[in-house]
Amino acid sequence: MNNPCPPGWRIPTRAEWNTELASWATKDPAGAFASPLKLPLTDYRSDSTGTFQTASGMYWTTTVSESYAYALAVGSIWGANVEQKPHRAGGCSVRCVKD
Repeated sequence: MNNPCPPGWRIPTRAEWNTELASWATKDPAGAFASPLKLPLTDYRSDSTGTFQTASGMYWTTTVSESYAYALAVGSIWGANVEQKPHRAGGCSVRCVKD
């Protein structure tokens, strides 16, 4: 349910994104793009204002905790980490992985 990926594919979990992040040479936008996934910075939509935020990227996980969700966050200022998003209303990118 609510899976935007094609059959046989799914959005990664928090643990899977953390494993991917651990393999990067640097925890920043350069490391994201140098990884085998070639993750570009993507705009995301702010959950409070609805405006697009640039120079950063957010990729959803399927991991939730009460009203929170987790996303891989990559940015020029804060580097890269898997963080808890305070609201699920924000617009993040998705990356599908094969089951």
